[in-house]
Amino acid sequence: MKIALAQTNSTVGDLRGNTQRILSFARRAAESGANVVAFPELALVGYPPRDLLEKQSFLDGAEQHLVSLASDTADLDLTIICGTVTRTGSSSGNPIYNSAAVLQHGRVAFRQNKMLLPSYDVFDETRYFEPAAKQLPLMLDGYATAVTICEDAWNDKQFWERRLYSRDPVEELAQTGARLLISINASPYHMGKRALRREVFVTSARHFKLPILYVNQVGGNDQLVFDGSSFAMNADGHVIASASSFDEDLIFVDTGNLTGDHSENYPDECEAAYQALVLGTRDYIRKCGFERVIIGLSGGIDSSLTAAIAVDAVGKENVTGVGMPGPYSSDHSVTDARDMARNLGIRFEIIPIRKQYEAFLQELRPVFNGESAGVTEENLQSRLRGVTLMALSNKWGALVLTTGNKSELAVGYCTLYGDMCGGLAVISDVPKTLVYSLSRVANKRHNNAIPENVFTKPPSAELRPDQKDSDSLPEYDVLDQILRGYIENNESPQQISDSLNLPVSLVRDIVNKVDRNEYKRQQAAPGLKVTTKAFGIGRRFPIAQRFSE
Repeated sequence: MKIALAQTNSTVGDLRGNTQRILSFARRAAESGANVVAFPELALVGYPPRDLLEKQSFLDGAEQHLVSLASDTADLDLTIICGTVTRTGSSSGNPIYNSAAVLQHGRVAFRQNKMLLPSYDVFDETRYFEPAAKQLPLMLDGYATAVTICEDAWNDKQFWERRLYSRDPVEELAQTGARLLISINASPYHMGKRALRREVFVTSARHFKLPILYVNQVGGNDQLVFDGSSFAMNADGHVIASASSFDEDLIFVDTGNLTGDHSENYPDECEAAYQALVLGTRDYIRKCGFERVIIGLSGGIDSSLTAAIAVDAVGKENVTGVGMPGPYSSDHSVTDARDMARNLGIRFEIIPIRKQYEAFLQELRPVFNGESAGVTEENLQSRLRGVTLMALSNKWGALVLTTGNKSELAVGYCTLYGDMCGGLAVISDVPKTLVYSLSRVANKRHNNAIPENVFTKPPSAELRPDQKDSDSLPEYDVLDQILRGYIENNESPQQISDSLNLPVSLVRDIVNKVDRNEYKRQQAAPGLKVTTKAFGIGRRFPIAQRFSE
């Protein structure tokens, strides 16, 4: 057989658009001589559809578009495997399955329903779906084929020290005599995920002695970025075909001689993370109906990186940078921001906030009643900048991109209704140390658009005289290690202290800052996930709680 893997970018809820995309790729596959084409998990409805699945009209529409797709491809000598939803028809349990529908000769000929439903990290499938009680092999051109959906193929006891589920659908299907595994997926990206996937499926291929064809969704949907990176491997676990990372792709695999196409992806993980942010930003902007973006440019590394990503996402003609110098802004903040904007070719506006700040202080002075200046006055400057950006957003119909990084967001070194204002927090899952590395990637792409002074000057919010981030926080290379241990690895302060040889009092202070600032993070703009544990959809902590480390 010649099997095509169609790595597509679905938009959640766009039933008509997704169906047309599937139809287009199916026709391309047929024209290239494919016998079978496989699409990602829930490709017809988009992943994750979340509470859209509770709308009966949505479920009706999904089934109607599936039937229409089958009819529209009746003229193709092609079997289509497509992710969709299916009503269970039962009066008990969840009312729908997560399904792989098999379309042949103008009809829905077979459905394989997902058995293992993840409910950890960013996944919440047990909220909506009923697990399949059993699965059957699919006959394709005489091949008994195991068709699985994402998590179903991630429970091999040969790989995991502790499995999450008692059943292994691949093992059960292999016992029926399956000679080939096709796995359809909507597997989100994080740094290291592409290598992890390969390791998981190498183990399965060798264990079950089966060639494996893996097709994954690509694109950004809200906080999640899907990298694609589809592949095929033989029964020895050697990769025989591979698709692009972070782009739609259509690759072909010959199951007779086990050969296939190879597309370019990003072998360097820092390059991959940068491209993930570009893709997530582009899709969030466009899928939400925006074209243009606004960024507050401070002359610092965070806003510089955000601007470079934005240019790669939507084009320099659609990006406006705004410098908003205040009473404590340094001259180099304005000049660095202006130079970078010129280097990137984006529009740059200067809107000082000094007069507004002085006017606010004048009006507030009687109420403040002589109290000494402090954080209140610092935050007021940040909030004036937020008001300015949101005014431009309203006037121009452009989306504001916030520029705070993960390190700042973790410890609350950010201002509600100030620098946190905006529609998308592009780098909110990027630790400060990684910001510098990604900015070097940006400079490779943009001919050193970010001035070298931005890399070398001490980070500062510039909200009081001679302020530096290190006045309030440890150096970022230390802070980020503490945060990684606590947020991503769930280590205790004592474990972190022991492993990093740091004073436990310092670690506890940082950990307490993380816990105390949950209320800020839950009011932040959605951010793009690129690490193993991001704030937002994948980390769910209560705000009003009294547990303390």
